[in-house]
Amino acid sequence: MHVLPAIDIREGKAVRLVQGDFLQKTIVNHHPVAQAKEFKVAGIQMIHVVDLDGALMGKASNAALIEQMKKETGLKIQVGGGIRTLEQVDTYVALGIDRIIIGSAALRDPKLVKEAVLKHGDKIAVGIDAKNGKVAISGWLDVSETDYLQMAKEMAKMGVKTIIYTDITKDGTLAGPTFEDYMKLSAVVPDVQIIASGGVSSKEDLMKLAELGLYGAIVGKAFYNDAITLADMLEVETNVN
Repeated sequence: MHVLPAIDIREGKAVRLVQGDFLQKTIVNHHPVAQAKEFKVAGIQMIHVVDLDGALMGKASNAALIEQMKKETGLKIQVGGGIRTLEQVDTYVALGIDRIIIGSAALRDPKLVKEAVLKHGDKIAVGIDAKNGKVAISGWLDVSETDYLQMAKEMAKMGVKTIIYTDITKDGTLAGPTFEDYMKLSAVVPDVQIIASGGVSSKEDLMKLAELGLYGAIVGKAFYNDAITLADMLEVETNVN
């Protein structure tokens, strides 16, 4: 299983939020590029980057900073946050970003997902963020009536090969992932790569997610709070299938 440490960018700094609440913000590194370099030196292969400003504003607000991360580290990078148009997807692809995550726009504008997958194939992923099983949008500020499993099935029909799923009630809480949700997702879209996000609190959580057969898991607050080390991430990625 791939383990991806997260860098969430807000106003040029690497931060952590609690349940997507911008008022509960902690700066974890004033220099996101330096944080990415730390991951590179440790042997990490791919990182998860969220443009929080972009999620609020609906545009790729931190594209230049993310491009700098890519150029200075050579890491594989998947990016989400504020990606609402095919032009924004094209921009990230041109910058060498390895995977682009379409989030809220996937629910509002499924045509965008179709066009992006047709043009860029496996570089396109969809982020499904849910609260009590219903898909949340607009930087988690609004909750729709759409069930997360139904959305996953619709995305799979469009050719999406990777889904990043977050239970937002767990994000930034260190309360443990909602393992049952991942079991259900794997059952309804067996041919899609599922990446777990939200609530990961320990190496044991990572091992359990790996045992479910997931493609990947994202580690955020648990790393910055020293609950999971880079060595733990690398060990799980290397030894747990």
